[in-house]
Amino acid sequence: MSIRIESRENSLVKRFVRLSGDRKYRRDMQEMVCEGGKMLREALLSGIEIHDILVADDVEVSTEDLHRAQQQGAKLYNCPAALLQKISNVKTPQGIAFSCERPISGLESLYGAKRMMVLEGLQDPGNLGTIIRTADAFALDGIILCEGCVDPTSPKVVRATMGAAFRMPIASAGIEEAAAFLRRQSLPLYATALSDNSVPVTEVDLHRAAVLIGNEGRGITKKAAALSEKQIIIPMEGRAESLNASVAASIIMYEMSRK
Repeated sequence: MSIRIESRENSLVKRFVRLSGDRKYRRDMQEMVCEGGKMLREALLSGIEIHDILVADDVEVSTEDLHRAQQQGAKLYNCPAALLQKISNVKTPQGIAFSCERPISGLESLYGAKRMMVLEGLQDPGNLGTIIRTADAFALDGIILCEGCVDPTSPKVVRATMGAAFRMPIASAGIEEAAAFLRRQSLPLYATALSDNSVPVTEVDLHRAAVLIGNEGRGITKKAAALSEKQIIIPMEGRAESLNASVAASIIMYEMSRK
C-alpha cells in the first residue's frame, strides 16, 4: 500500500527538499535523501535503515525492492512526476527518491582497518564521490574525512559514488583525532605533498597504511604535514605540475592494492 501525495506543500516533500539542500539539517536529523532504483537496492543490501520512499507516477520500480523496504519499516508514497522535479537537483529525475539514515560513523568503526584514505579540505563533490567509489573498487577498509571536506551525504557526492556510499565505511574526525587513532592502530600516516623530503609513492610500503589527500588547490595543511610520518609524491615525467585530487587518490589506492 502507498500513500498519495499531490501538493508541493506536503510536509514530506518539504523535508526531502531540505534534506537535499541543507547540510546542517542532514547532520541534525542524521538522515539523507537519495535518488534512483539502483541506489535503493544498494541501500537495502547494506542494511541501512530506509525511512520514506517517494515514487513518481508511471515509473517502473522493482516491486521486490519496494516490498522489502516496506517489510523493514519504510513508508511508501506515490506522486506526480513534477513533485520529484522539485526534490531532485538534476534536470532529469529518476522517478524515485528515498530518505535513509546517514552512513557516517565514528572512528571506532574503523578498528582493525589496514588500508585507508584520509581526506582534508576536499571541497569538490565529484572528487569525493569518485574517491569513495574507487576506494570501494580497490577494497580499501575505510575513509576518514577531516576538517573542511564537502558533506559525504550531499546528493551530488552520493550520486557520484554509484552506490559505494553504502558499502565503504566512512568516519568523520578532526585531523589530530584521526592521527592519534592511527597511531593507536600502529598505522603510519603518509601525506601526499611536494617537499624537499618527499619520497616516491613506489618506495613506500602502503599495504598497511593511511594516506592523506589535501585540498584541491592548497594541498595539505601545515598541521597535517606535521602529523604525518612521511610525505610522498607520485612520480611524473610529463609537464603537468599536479594531478586532480581524485586522480591522485586513485593512483595511490592502486598502489595500496598491489601485492
